[in-house]
Amino acid sequence: MKAKRQEKIIEIIEEYDIETQDELAEKLQEAGFRTTQATISRDIREMKLTKLTFPDGKQKYIALDNRDTASSDKYKRILKDGITSIAISENILVLRTVPGMAMACGAALDHLKLNQILGCIAGDDTIMCIARSKEMAPEAKKIIQKLIG
Repeated sequence: MKAKRQEKIIEIIEEYDIETQDELAEKLQEAGFRTTQATISRDIREMKLTKLTFPDGKQKYIALDNRDTASSDKYKRILKDGITSIAISENILVLRTVPGMAMACGAALDHLKLNQILGCIAGDDTIMCIARSKEMAPEAKKIIQKLIG
């Protein structure tokens, strides 16, 4: 039951902009899951969901691929050490890196399996990331900025 509930939580936060645990509980109930706020809070902590705040003040739960936490931490360090800037054009993110780091940073982004990014193409010091949509590009930028601090 727990695995199915957590799988449903991922589906919900990918489909809807969920700001609060109450909103998440409501969507879970609509999907046929009876649960308490305490259970949802434990699931959020266990699944290592994070909340992003957007410029308009709205917040949203997101999930990073946390199946291999040690590797994920290494990839996050590569991103932090390598990325120097991020720009957006429509649904394309252009990331500048330290010379020679683009391929490593692109591989790190691909490994993290961010829902907002379809894939990356890397050169020597530039990465082109394709967001799933024009609307998801700013969200992807915000997530990457959060990862690199």
